[in-house]
Amino acid sequence: MKTLKAVKTLGKLEEMTALDPVVDIVRRAVRKVLRPSTAKDLLHGVPMGHPAHPFLVQLPTGAFACAVLLDAVPGTERAARVLIATGLAAVVPAVATGLTDWSDLHPQQQRVGLVHAGANVLATGCFAMSLAARLSAREGGKTWALAGLAALGGGGFLGGHLSFRLASGANHVEAVPHQVPAGWNHLALLEEIPEKEAQRRTLGLVPLMVWREGATVRVISDECSHLSGPLHEGTVSGSGLDACVRCPWHASEFSLATGEVLRGPATSPAALFQVRVSDGRVEVCLPGAG
Repeated sequence: MKTLKAVKTLGKLEEMTALDPVVDIVRRAVRKVLRPSTAKDLLHGVPMGHPAHPFLVQLPTGAFACAVLLDAVPGTERAARVLIATGLAAVVPAVATGLTDWSDLHPQQQRVGLVHAGANVLATGCFAMSLAARLSAREGGKTWALAGLAALGGGGFLGGHLSFRLASGANHVEAVPHQVPAGWNHLALLEEIPEKEAQRRTLGLVPLMVWREGATVRVISDECSHLSGPLHEGTVSGSGLDACVRCPWHASEFSLATGEVLRGPATSPAALFQVRVSDGRVEVCLPGAG
């Protein structure tokens, strides 16, 4: 089956560097307002373990779509107005989470995301005009709503491309447990691992980050769960159970003792490995697989 022409066009959109000046302005504005903090982590969805934006867009999308549907049913004018007003109010958290995630993406993703956001801004404006017309008893309320739904559909198509084709928001280490051989696996000799110096080792095809303090060795997946940044090139701070690594790409932080996310934009933990040292040999396995 041939690839849809629209998908090929989106491939060109990903490389449209003419959008970069606008991307840069918006990104800097977002980062100026949303500095690394607990609030920013909440907008990313860190406490939930996955991005917050996808489920927050469901309410405005559903409310707007239902309002357009009710426009075809006699006697539902008041319900349609309530739905549009609800959708407009629900746009605020959806926009906040979307911009937060977008500000920490790759350039190709940000270009598509910028147009995605533009389509949604257009849709929101159309529904705002629709509500204004309805409240003032002017003509055009239903027409504005139909235009808004069309723009919303275009924005949704771009959002799907961004999420699934470009893997924005996906867990980039989900495959690790499926690629590691079962049981304990030899990784290295203890003497081969320098102390307090992040190292990249591989277990089969799986890249791992190794950190040693004395006889204690910590091992997590080397690729950041956010966008596959090389964690071994990042900065390690703290020691013992408090040791953590910061991704060099977008500053996500992970505990070396547990793999959990300590700071976004990553929302999924790093894959954690159990470690044992026997006769100078460092062996690893996935938790519960030993």
